[in-house]
Amino acid sequence: MTSRRDLLWLPLGTLVFGRRPVTTEERPVPLPATRLLFGGDVMLSRYVGRLARAERDPALPFRGLAPRLAAADIVFVNLESPFSDRGRVAGASMVFKAEPEMIAGLRLAGVDVVSTANNHSRDCGEYGLEFTLDLLERNGILAAGTGRDEAAARQGAVLERNGVRFGFLAYTYDQLNGNHRTPDPRVAMLDAGQMREDVTRLRRKADVIVVSMHAGYEYHTKPNEQQVQFARAAIDAGARVVAGHHPHVVQPVERYGGGVIFYSLGNLVFDQFHRKDTQRGLLGEVTFRGTLVERVDLHQVNIARALPRLMAPDGG
Repeated sequence: MTSRRDLLWLPLGTLVFGRRPVTTEERPVPLPATRLLFGGDVMLSRYVGRLARAERDPALPFRGLAPRLAAADIVFVNLESPFSDRGRVAGASMVFKAEPEMIAGLRLAGVDVVSTANNHSRDCGEYGLEFTLDLLERNGILAAGTGRDEAAARQGAVLERNGVRFGFLAYTYDQLNGNHRTPDPRVAMLDAGQMREDVTRLRRKADVIVVSMHAGYEYHTKPNEQQVQFARAAIDAGARVVAGHHPHVVQPVERYGGGVIFYSLGNLVFDQFHRKDTQRGLLGEVTFRGTLVERVDLHQVNIARALPRLMAPDGG
């Protein structure tokens, strides 16, 4: 007997969500397909920023992926570095600060919504948290997971495509990052109870819920218990997709219930050169037919000198 908790650890390729055959008489007018693309960690500071400045091209980090990303109906990534127009250009430290002009890459790639809830959310302090939200808003990019108050951080972001309203929520396992003593309620934390409340509330405004999860052990290729429990709780609460990031390496994809869980999409734009597996990432492509997940496609990304490119199907 099959359980809704049965796992399918997906190889790279395509998962088609099955359905029974129908006769010509039963076949309704097909609903339009809506394609969502999910990317992992995007860090526009440190070497990434220096390379863009050297080339005088703030959109440089996304040029290799922009055609594929911009062709999707909705593009989501985790924004790992806050923006700020104060202070020095960031060096090689673990405190990230992206220069405002670096938002050009997100715009070129057609990024529609980002998670701003991660362990680097507060790297530029209160000013950077709000500056990031303002800059994203001015550039037509929605943010989930942080806000100007706690309610705003947990209210989510909604986009409509093909008559379907897609709602996004985002949460992080940590926001202190060794730099802060007390939590800021303007950053949504990985709390399953609060997440359930947020999903229930957002379902009044959205037809499909996506939950972003910043969690897991860095450089581990399998999800930990916290990831598994939170991600499945999100699907049980009504989410259709869980987009995970933070480990900086790719972790498995799981079909669960009527949804899909990307435990970790790995890096998308990052300058981690010390390991081969941090220079590989995934783009998760989820095709909806109305409000139902119809198929999932996985695309490998190779990151060379912090610049991502899609890999050929043969891995080349």
